[in-house]
Amino acid sequence: MRFMILVKADKTSETGQLPDEKLLIEMGKYNEELVKAGVLLAGEGLHPSSKGARVRFSGDKRTVIDGPFSETKELIAGFWLFQVKSKEEAIEWVKRCPNPMVGESEIEIRQVFEAEDFAPIDPTGEHRKKEEELRKLSESQRR
Repeated sequence: MRFMILVKADKTSETGQLPDEKLLIEMGKYNEELVKAGVLLAGEGLHPSSKGARVRFSGDKRTVIDGPFSETKELIAGFWLFQVKSKEEAIEWVKRCPNPMVGESEIEIRQVFEAEDFAPIDPTGEHRKKEEELRKLSESQRR
């Protein structure tokens, strides 16, 4: 099972302030543990929303909204992608994480859909096969 681990932003992360060296070292050690355990698939910090944009969809119309975005508690400061056996295992790994912010912080854990989750609406497997082909093509182009 894959889980997206979402680090919620706060006012400090939204200023673009980088973490101090102590936190950088602690996070490095945590990431190393994740890699050695075969859990970590990806993980990155994100620039503040002031450097981002949103695209709003309304039928065929697209509207671009430049950051910053006001609701800090709804923003993401970074993420990990874990490969684990269960949500409980993902929770246990997140509980071992150093606090990513100076004060209180929150990390959200969300399961990623897998191709087999779509079997009820793809009885022939046609869409899942196409998705697998695209995934392989994407991986080959990154090498």
